[in-house]
Amino acid sequence: MVDTRPFLPVSSHAGSDPTGPSENRRKPMKLQLSIFFVLLTVGFFAALLTSNNGSDNGFVKENEHGSLASPSSEKQLRPVSRGPAVGVSEKSNRLFAKDNENQLAYPWNNSMLSWQRTAFHFQPEKNWMNDPNGPLFYKGWYHFFYQYNPHAAVWGDIVWGHAVSKDLIHWLHLPLAMVADQWYDKNGVWTGSATILPDGKVVMLYTGSTTENVQVQNLAYPADHSDPLLINWVKYSGNPVLVPPPGILDKDFRDPTTAWLTSEGKWRITIGSKINKTGIALVYDTKDFINYELLDGVLHAVPRTGMWECVDFFPVSKTEENGLDTSVNGPSVKHVVKASLDDDRHDYYSIGTYHEKNGTWIPDEPKIDVGIGLRYDYGIYYAAKTFYDQNKNRRVLWGWIGESDSEAADMQKGWASVQSIPRTILFDKKIGTHLLQWPVEEIESLRLKSYEFNQVKVQAGSVVPLDVGPATQLDIIAEFEIDKEALEKTTGSNVTFSCSSSGGTIERGALGPFGLLVLADDSLSEQTPVYFYIAKGSDGKLKTFFCNDQSRSSVASDVNKRIYGNLVPVLEGEKLSLRVLVDHSIVESFAQGGRTVITSRVYPTKAIYGAAKLFLFNNATEASVSASLRIWQMNSAFIRPYPNNKESQ
Repeated sequence: MVDTRPFLPVSSHAGSDPTGPSENRRKPMKLQLSIFFVLLTVGFFAALLTSNNGSDNGFVKENEHGSLASPSSEKQLRPVSRGPAVGVSEKSNRLFAKDNENQLAYPWNNSMLSWQRTAFHFQPEKNWMNDPNGPLFYKGWYHFFYQYNPHAAVWGDIVWGHAVSKDLIHWLHLPLAMVADQWYDKNGVWTGSATILPDGKVVMLYTGSTTENVQVQNLAYPADHSDPLLINWVKYSGNPVLVPPPGILDKDFRDPTTAWLTSEGKWRITIGSKINKTGIALVYDTKDFINYELLDGVLHAVPRTGMWECVDFFPVSKTEENGLDTSVNGPSVKHVVKASLDDDRHDYYSIGTYHEKNGTWIPDEPKIDVGIGLRYDYGIYYAAKTFYDQNKNRRVLWGWIGESDSEAADMQKGWASVQSIPRTILFDKKIGTHLLQWPVEEIESLRLKSYEFNQVKVQAGSVVPLDVGPATQLDIIAEFEIDKEALEKTTGSNVTFSCSSSGGTIERGALGPFGLLVLADDSLSEQTPVYFYIAKGSDGKLKTFFCNDQSRSSVASDVNKRIYGNLVPVLEGEKLSLRVLVDHSIVESFAQGGRTVITSRVYPTKAIYGAAKLFLFNNATEASVSASLRIWQMNSAFIRPYPNNKESQ
């Protein structure tokens, strides 16, 4: 039964323009005709792309033997843009094509593609997934909503998928939570956030793309708050509750945050936007989640960062080792602003001070402001969202891990994208500028047989195999110590080091690279190094970099093979430490307790199943290293439809 009083009492608070939503209902004939002809043109070209009659395209069909192998390795891929035309960031992986040149499709087969599906990362049974939405803990269950295309393994037709879990690891798929069935979200039920009210009820704010491609904010709530699974959702009859304010373009107004309480008892949210090339976070106050007041100014703005998507705002404790409810404020608290940059598809954060009175936030270190400094993750990781887990007093971070192969390959395997392992997030009190990210403790329940290696000496220029059996599903914890004499004797240099431009592990330095080779075959023709590199300046000071080299991760031609990484702060007396989660085509790596994190997608053709191996390596020219490791084989998570769950719409 629908709860007719789902949120706080309606106030007469002036702020929303009651004429705004009705204006969006009018559909000028010219615009209707334009949309019709655009859709007709898109449909025509889509038909050409998917045609199998003499077309020279990269979409590979199943042959009479059931194989998904390409009928010819000479077929070309033509990357297609998905998303920007309707007002969201690029959703297709077009980055491997240089200057829009066509790429040859690799002849993937069933065995290779089946191996790529993960064992303990969340993903739907099939089709496309992107942003995490509205995560929360409610009546004993963790809820996870996500952007989902129920029809194909590419972005489009976006609705909200829904799953529940008791432990953030094992998941049960539920029916779709919200579909695109209203004029105000007909072109997409886009990203949103959940807020739990003091009485325990839940409200959800989300962005809808209207029939005219205007981004508006909408309210939804559970049909039955007594249902712990929150299966049925009701969209507020007065939607949209917010439309783009004056000065904001129709396609630059999206992704409302979780609300927090002010000292005046009002709820406050932020929404991402931009003015010209300046990324901004707008601030609204509300008493009832229906009527809103736009505050003067913005929460924060950074020039030349472009559109801010999926803005997040939350407190972190300067003194405690636990997470904080979003409404917590005070002298022992710092606040984090995070934005997903539409222009480069990375998530940036900064730590600073929130001023409640005027609704503004100021970074502690302007040099590492939002969009120009620190990132959550230096690999493939976007549209991240946190929630406060009142069950365990922690803040948990979700992030979308996209694909870095071709869209044609995704269509062959029938799915695209996964979510990261949920991470706890804390303020790094030792250095004061970074957050610490770490896999939730529940992941350790999947650990099986363990292997220990103590003080393994790895000489300069050598590779050491680690006998741990198949290396497809692993949890690795490692510490490295570099030869101190070599550190002192090595001559400093003015040469600037960068993971991305260094040439990877084949470029040898006096003090690195050294680390692990994951998803490697016996001959090392395929390998993914996760490693440290120490650079010594002419002043004698050391800088440590944490990198991931995909340049030899696969012999396939149609995948990204980038080198990721960044500087990682290492304090005096700290050993170099890392943790790596290997789960088929995903490698998540955490350095120095999570100060620097890298997530990569890897698509080997040889280093799969029992042929996937693990090695230590040291490609430094002057220093040996000692490594101590503990490695676990990992079980698979239990991810399936909820018992007796009828197929979703």
